[in-house]
Amino acid sequence: MSKIAVFGANGTIGSRIVDEALRRGHQVTAVVRDPAKLTKSDPNLTVVTGDVLDPASVAEVAKAQDVVVSAVGGGDGPGHIATIRPAAESLVAGVRSLGDNAPRLITVGGAGSLRRPDGTRLWDTEGLPEFLLQIMHAHGDALDYYRTVSDVRWTNVSPAATIEPGERTGTYRIAADDLIVAEDGSSRISAEDYAVALLDEIEQPRHIGQRFTVGY
Repeated sequence: MSKIAVFGANGTIGSRIVDEALRRGHQVTAVVRDPAKLTKSDPNLTVVTGDVLDPASVAEVAKAQDVVVSAVGGGDGPGHIATIRPAAESLVAGVRSLGDNAPRLITVGGAGSLRRPDGTRLWDTEGLPEFLLQIMHAHGDALDYYRTVSDVRWTNVSPAATIEPGERTGTYRIAADDLIVAEDGSSRISAEDYAVALLDEIEQPRHIGQRFTVGY
């Protein structure tokens, strides 16, 4: 079993990652800004305060962990711009500072930079509201940064175009940079099955130094 620290553990996606990790018997450290807001209880769960934007805080959390997962968001568009790329740089700096003892880094990415069947990217879709474009490009900027990093074992996991709470089926498909689209034209994944895919990657590493995407 692995020791896994999860930043953003009380968010929609982060909470599902925590649940899936506990379900599989891993030791989980939930990293949140306000521990009082996380009421989950489990013998394998520890709740700590941490700041994903502070490399020293990241390093303190990351030491003695096997994997650091970041599921932090930024709320609205400007919030994502202020959070996602800076968090990526902080996470890398914090993990990098641990040298040979550094854990893996797995981050929740975005779908905007994924290619559609016609070769355009999802964020090229006409009529997208500005706040959504800001969120998409914030994740795209973070991915661009990760792709310059060669001394940290990072993985970025992009969801399908739509990710929301739903059913845990345990089934999904993966791709590299291409948007996964179902036969009915939809591109979706439940937050629960996204967590399944992410934990599968932790248990069977296949995408170190890469982005991959998950969908139905």
